[in-house]
Amino acid sequence: MKKNLRIGLPRTVEIILSLAGLSLSAPILAFVALLIKVDSRGPVLFRQKRVGQNGKPFTMLKFRTMGNFCNGSLITAANDTRVTKVGRFLRRSKIDELPELWNVLKGDMSFVGPRPEVPEFVDLNDPLWQEVLEHRPGITDPVTLRLRNEEHLLANVADKELYYREVVQPYKLRGYARFVGDKSWKTDLRIIGRTLRAIAFPTTAILPTREEMQLSYSKLAPANRPVSSDTV
Repeated sequence: MKKNLRIGLPRTVEIILSLAGLSLSAPILAFVALLIKVDSRGPVLFRQKRVGQNGKPFTMLKFRTMGNFCNGSLITAANDTRVTKVGRFLRRSKIDELPELWNVLKGDMSFVGPRPEVPEFVDLNDPLWQEVLEHRPGITDPVTLRLRNEEHLLANVADKELYYREVVQPYKLRGYARFVGDKSWKTDLRIIGRTLRAIAFPTTAILPTREEMQLSYSKLAPANRPVSSDTV
């Protein structure tokens, strides 16, 4: 499995940028923390185990956007009643992702890399997963930008978890594999720029249609999905 990996931004640069990001966003972090405490009972931060580089688990931080003690599906759709009023704004604006700068500072994550999954959705024996997990997960990547409004895609699906496992995740995984094969510091900077633009102008993120994703999935071999490295 070991090979010459495509490297993005140098680790030193990521440390400097994550420190700067945490420092500059400190007033926003404090204000959002206050909003969350006023809006609903529970902790400010949401902690969840995710699968990191080489399959090593780590705890990813986000601002809490759901009511405390909410259980249920691991998949969140736009019409999910577990999400609080403040949480809807945080998820829509992506401000809930700001605490992940701490994960970047610690070295659990990069600024740019495949989004980390929960262990329940990761098959460590799958060659495609092994290829993707050779890289540190990130806050953003080209696939995540395309699926920025993923929750709206899932809103009208009856069995959201099944649809995620059989359609959305294979689409993501194939896109991640293609992305890490072309990764460089130049592509990282380009993706960071595209991410900032998508946050400022959300309509620039064009969500793939369900038909497009179904077509992508139907091309995979039924016996061992996902196996392809076709383009997304």
